[in-house]
Amino acid sequence: MHCPFCGYPHSKVTDSRVVESGIRRRRECQSCELRFTTYERVQAAALMVSKQDNRREEFNREKLVSGIRKACTKRPVSSRTIDRMVEDIEAELQQMGNMEVSTTVLGTMVMERLRELDRVAYIRYASVYRAFQDIESFEEAVRDLRDEAQLPLLDMPPALLSKGRGRGRKRVVEPEAEFRPSGSNAAEKDITKPAAKEANNELTNEATTQATTQAKGQQNVNQQPDLI
Repeated sequence: MHCPFCGYPHSKVTDSRVVESGIRRRRECQSCELRFTTYERVQAAALMVSKQDNRREEFNREKLVSGIRKACTKRPVSSRTIDRMVEDIEAELQQMGNMEVSTTVLGTMVMERLRELDRVAYIRYASVYRAFQDIESFEEAVRDLRDEAQLPLLDMPPALLSKGRGRGRKRVVEPEAEFRPSGSNAAEKDITKPAAKEANNELTNEATTQATTQAKGQQNVNQQPDLI
């Protein structure tokens, strides 16, 4: 194993452990004594990816990771989370048993996971992968996310009655998670509205920024970007 820092061909293993996708090894270069990490994974049969222009190329894991990382730039998504997402996609592709997969299927698998992970990253990835041509396309995508984000109206739970002490009076016990009164006559506070409003504003701002940038710099809107 060549050292990534000085290129020396010899290193020693200082630690090994089994992880979800294989074996993680911690190595130390015998020349510069710097340490680095390597992973050992089972090499599956070569998977081919078919492009929309009928080109075919071998599946490139690093290329897929790079596209997802760009969508997750400055978002609260760790590198480990992205790696697990790609590992999950690879496992699903192996279970399918096909030797070839289209970019449409692969892109859909990525967007489904980003949609659940981070909706701003989803909008970013979808804006490039689907090649949105105008602001209306962004608004439609954001509108779909807003519809999913709407919380259903919940029926108020029945009051829990417990017998009081002394004269047999009944005391109404209200769930602490549902109500947070600040005084005897305090009105109930809707704690979901600020968070939902903030998320919607963030999606709207992200969509507007992406649409403006793409409208100015887009030269060929009919060609699908080569993300995967």
